[in-house]
Amino acid sequence: MKAKNLFSFFIILLFVTQVTNGQLKKLTIDDVFTNRSFAPKSIMGLQWFDNGNYYSFLKMNPETKSMDLYKHDLKSGEEKVIVTGSELKLKEEDAPFIIRNYEWSPNGRFILFTGMLPARSLKTGGTFYLFDFVDKKFFLLAESEQEQINAQFSPDGNKLGFVRGDNLFIVDILTKEERQLTFDGNENILNGHFDWVYEEEFSIIKGFEWSPDSKTIAYWRLDQSEVPQIQIQKWDSLYLNSIDMRYPKAGAKNSDVKIGIVSIETGKNVFADPGSETDIYIPRIKFTSDPNILSIQKLNRLQNKLDFLFADITTGKTKTVFTETDSCWIDINDNLKFLKDGKHLIWQSEQDGYNHFYLKDYSGKVINQITKGKWETDKIHFVDEENKLIYYSSNERGTIYSDLYLIKFDGTGKKRLTENAGTHSINFSSGGEYFIDRYSSISLIPSSLLYDKDGKKVRDLALSSMAAFKEYDLGSSEFVSFTTTDGIELNGMLIKPTDFDPNKKYPVLIYNYSGPGSQIVKDSWQGANLLWHMLLAQKGYLVFMLDNRGTGGRGKEFKNIVYKNLGHWEVNDQIEGAMYLASLPFVDAERIGIWGWSYGGYISALTLMKGAEYFKTAISVALVSHWKFYDTIYTERFMSLPSLNPEGYESSAVLTYTDKLKGKLLLVHGTADDNVHFQNAVILVNKLIAENIQFETMYYPEKDHGIYGGKTRLHLYNMMTNFLLNNL
Repeated sequence: MKAKNLFSFFIILLFVTQVTNGQLKKLTIDDVFTNRSFAPKSIMGLQWFDNGNYYSFLKMNPETKSMDLYKHDLKSGEEKVIVTGSELKLKEEDAPFIIRNYEWSPNGRFILFTGMLPARSLKTGGTFYLFDFVDKKFFLLAESEQEQINAQFSPDGNKLGFVRGDNLFIVDILTKEERQLTFDGNENILNGHFDWVYEEEFSIIKGFEWSPDSKTIAYWRLDQSEVPQIQIQKWDSLYLNSIDMRYPKAGAKNSDVKIGIVSIETGKNVFADPGSETDIYIPRIKFTSDPNILSIQKLNRLQNKLDFLFADITTGKTKTVFTETDSCWIDINDNLKFLKDGKHLIWQSEQDGYNHFYLKDYSGKVINQITKGKWETDKIHFVDEENKLIYYSSNERGTIYSDLYLIKFDGTGKKRLTENAGTHSINFSSGGEYFIDRYSSISLIPSSLLYDKDGKKVRDLALSSMAAFKEYDLGSSEFVSFTTTDGIELNGMLIKPTDFDPNKKYPVLIYNYSGPGSQIVKDSWQGANLLWHMLLAQKGYLVFMLDNRGTGGRGKEFKNIVYKNLGHWEVNDQIEGAMYLASLPFVDAERIGIWGWSYGGYISALTLMKGAEYFKTAISVALVSHWKFYDTIYTERFMSLPSLNPEGYESSAVLTYTDKLKGKLLLVHGTADDNVHFQNAVILVNKLIAENIQFETMYYPEKDHGIYGGKTRLHLYNMMTNFLLNNL
């Protein structure tokens, strides 16, 4: 089916609504953010155990007001309490333990709980408690006045590794004997955990890996002593104070990175040799099926060359298995799978222009390309090595969808296992016999259902109902596509009021995110954003969104066009979207606005300036006003170094185009934003004032990039709604 036919269809209404007494209710901002009946049902704290024959989950006990831990039998569907919060006490007089986070040991004997007993007041970032199912005992394993983070069981379940005070430790669970494995950790030397930019931009948290035989730990060592330090202002004291953090902005010095390998038995520590180049990133490490060999992925500073290395754990010597290069950038993923035969691995790559899976041997040779086509794979969910099958997600049905497929290692026998069109978020059992499908669409809030590995439904687990919405005026959603003036087809979505009249002229608000590899036009439930857009529709607006060039799901050529030139094609296509809307007989071309958050805030402000004749207003939340203010990893991935691309940095900056601003602009930022710093808004405001250009602004004291907490979201969305009513 052609893309145009695929996306030019209506979801007529979120559901059919009929009222017999009075009119449909109007949504309010309170409804959008606080109406619990709008929230989808879910399985809280789900974790697999006993080789995937059971999953555990948390449920509130209404009598004790504490969380209890339950298990669900996959075969029978029977649910039983495993342990109650009331049982988790060190002393009888203690209050029930408040379960927030927990983890099963691989051998199934222990459950790790991180947090604090209500009765305890020790100042610690992580106190570790265990429940022993053999001795039926709850006990404190490790506590310290220093911060403790990143606890991980050894694969045999007998030890716990963790970070305390920037050093790596292990503790024997049965004897409680602790051993310190690194000794140089401090505020600048980070062992086993990450600096801000690694964690944010490479999406990694736990900075160490156990070997499969539980005899070795490999860990990241980051030296951030030369990374520039910034201060984030706080306003909670008489003379003010600040939060100090290391944050490398584009072109600045990054943390020096090493990979340490330490023997649990001897304590001997060696460092892997990554080669002579030092200005590098190591975004991933992983032990192979051979516990003596550690794989290391090394990226150059420009992130367009990836070396895949094998390191000997006893000597640290490395060899390059294969190298991938790209004319733009290489994205990092977690879809590496080492097979048990000790000879082969499964690798995900965009080397043919689309994200696909490859079977390679340990010399780096491609045995075969497993998936092929002008569509993209997403995640590997399970590998059945006995039957040589991979279970994975992809958008082969269409760019707006996500489905579960299986395929043989040789690329034959491909089968889609999910039936209904929409978005299927998959959670495979650890044994591979079952999977939970968290399914939603633009017209259905998420529900969780259990299937066997062949795609046969076993039972409903957490069914959500649309009943709470039936009395509300929600309007309709329509997926569309249109062709730009230079012949590129773009996907979009349009929300219309319930009482839509094709003979009327409507103002339109465009919602965007627009960033490289992102995607907002998807057949999935979009939560509070969707409901707020529906609220605007009931007030007489159309809401439109599109995925411009540079976004994901359509291959590297579509995505990579933005390289070294952020903002250009995104704004170009948002203007094309406005031109498409203006061509529709029911759109008021004089009343088109745009809004977005973070990257979307950047594009909203830039579009209002560069597309002044097409846009009347913009709301820009937490924007980047110049890429020199943002971090090294993200910025340089798409823009190269400032010294190598100075023209690109200037032409991409909102600050460059302030003299073109004609419409109404609302700038919103949190003063404690540690991601996109408040500096971005302040400098833009300063320049607009210097040029005597009027605008509106709102800052949220002590709020970070998410701008939430207390009634902040209510205030923010009420303000944005009123701004649109007054200016669009």
